[in-house]
Amino acid sequence: MTSLPASARPRVTAVVVSYNTREDLRRCLASLRAHSGMPCQIVVVDNASADGSADLAEKEFPETRVIRNRENAGFSRANNQALREATAAYVLILNSDAELTPGALPALVALLEARPRLGAVGPRTLSPDGTVQVSFGPALTPLAEWRQRRLVRAVKRRDPAAQKEAAASAGVEREPDWLSGSCLLARKDALDAVGGFDEGFFLYEEDVDLCLRLRRAGWGVLFTPAAEIVHHLGRSMQTDPARARLEYHRSHLRFYRKHNGPALAAALRVFIGAGAAVGWVRSLGPGPARGQRRREHSRVLREVAFSRF
Repeated sequence: MTSLPASARPRVTAVVVSYNTREDLRRCLASLRAHSGMPCQIVVVDNASADGSADLAEKEFPETRVIRNRENAGFSRANNQALREATAAYVLILNSDAELTPGALPALVALLEARPRLGAVGPRTLSPDGTVQVSFGPALTPLAEWRQRRLVRAVKRRDPAAQKEAAASAGVEREPDWLSGSCLLARKDALDAVGGFDEGFFLYEEDVDLCLRLRRAGWGVLFTPAAEIVHHLGRSMQTDPARARLEYHRSHLRFYRKHNGPALAAALRVFIGAGAAVGWVRSLGPGPARGQRRREHSRVLREVAFSRF
């Protein structure tokens, strides 16, 4: 069997995790086909979508390897499934609701090739309307999170001062504590060295944890405005927002227990429990909507505040 010439071998393995985002997945894969700018191995891991996402990928993008999970395995586990099949030196983690822009991937690859100590690099992330999203940040501590959340919420509500601050921050190359998992390019060797994603994170915080472990292992983590993507932000969980909130609390607690010590983890547990209790009281009253909210808050209390996630 003859091997491919070096020019045809994939330089990047692109990993896309899909969960009920059929039309977004089509745009994502189309952007990879149109704008990768180099030979790529593409692996889609479908987490038991019910909207035909896996069929679409196989039919319309036959160059793509599709892994069909029988259940929703979560973001970390699904990414690790693809990492085990990756053959290229660099791995692009790309959300199914994100799209490459022309030149973005070559710019990211060029940075890793020029700077051997870098383990991962992330691009500037834009909303479909062209405004900048917050896609990197400082280590997760209570004060840092409070500041970051204020900025993220203000950007989402289109506050001009917050948008200006986010755009200015994203206009400069920097080495933050973490990069968003919506799009990052990493060395396969670096990912292998730290064991890939921690599969204890079903959804959320897995990117922060990964970057922290890369940095502790001696790899650099870089944000660059030299590459851009468009991100439609959170589309895969819009069909089940209650599950998304629960998984966020679980992941948040796991991260604090793992990296911030028992005291801060206990304080976070109390904070989440108090918030769920207040939400439960506020949802008292008749009607199916209020009943549903009470059940959601009760589940947070039962499964997060008083269990060992």
